[in-house]
Amino acid sequence: MDDKRTASNPTKIALGCMGMSGAYGKTDDAHSIAVIQAAIARGVTFLDTGDFYGSGHNELLIARAIAGRRDQVQLSVKFGALRSPDNNFGGVDTRPAALKNFLTYSLVRLGTDYVDVYRPARLDPAVPIEDTIGAIADLVRAGYVRSIGLSEVGPATIRRAAKVHPIADLQIEYSIVSRDPEDAIFPLLAELGIGATLYGVLSRGLLAGSAIGAGDHRAHMPRFSGANGEANARLVAGLHGLARRWGITPSQLAIGWVLGKQPRFVPTLGMRTLQQLDEAVAAAPLTAEQLAEVEAVAPRGAVAGTRYPAAMMGSLDSEKR
Repeated sequence: MDDKRTASNPTKIALGCMGMSGAYGKTDDAHSIAVIQAAIARGVTFLDTGDFYGSGHNELLIARAIAGRRDQVQLSVKFGALRSPDNNFGGVDTRPAALKNFLTYSLVRLGTDYVDVYRPARLDPAVPIEDTIGAIADLVRAGYVRSIGLSEVGPATIRRAAKVHPIADLQIEYSIVSRDPEDAIFPLLAELGIGATLYGVLSRGLLAGSAIGAGDHRAHMPRFSGANGEANARLVAGLHGLARRWGITPSQLAIGWVLGKQPRFVPTLGMRTLQQLDEAVAAAPLTAEQLAEVEAVAPRGAVAGTRYPAAMMGSLDSEKR
């Protein structure tokens, strides 16, 4: 998401809605709707979802939250990730016929006749990216999609996609402890004039020190478990010490770091409570001196463990070198 599409959003952050559909444990729909509506009132108008979040629940939730407010928000929808009835991952499908079918269902669940950004959640190794982008371009011409995005893909795929149709936005993980996009992806986005929505800014709550409860899938992720978890707790404690000294929260430090390092891009935060929303909205870019202090405490590569389990890391196009 580039700057010209966020000029009305003074907070320069977006709301990622995945956590409102059970990814981190039990949630309450009425509370989630209140958070979405409060975010809109505070100028956080870019809402990110996926048709597979909660197997459709997330889109239905957003529809209730934005009823009567559709013209105040921009909807980003990811598609292609397949789920089985037991909620296991079933691969990726970005075939043209499939994605047009997925969008049809999304429009009904969201209660709208268009989405602002439509993007494959992951690269489908069985489908050329040109075919996928070409099919979304058909939807753009038909008025069902306003712009095309990508998610977790690398430079070669981005270039191929951009030759078919202009790409508005790349969704990619980026935080104090996940900096790989700096090497090749961010320079390419600058070259091609593509924006970015940056997710995982808090590294799934690691940098904020959030507790892991029952049903929370983070308990099985590499950075939270075993020796990795213990090592990362020490790193995070150092960052929390900086936050206390500066009079901000750990979350505001993590958000401010991204705002300071990548001012052209938009952090996407999974805020599930009004307190988290207020913290995020109040976050300010860190100064050059503060960025240097963060670097001293948590230099690139200091985190223990990968951001996803090994099998998933191996399947990510954005991780290919």
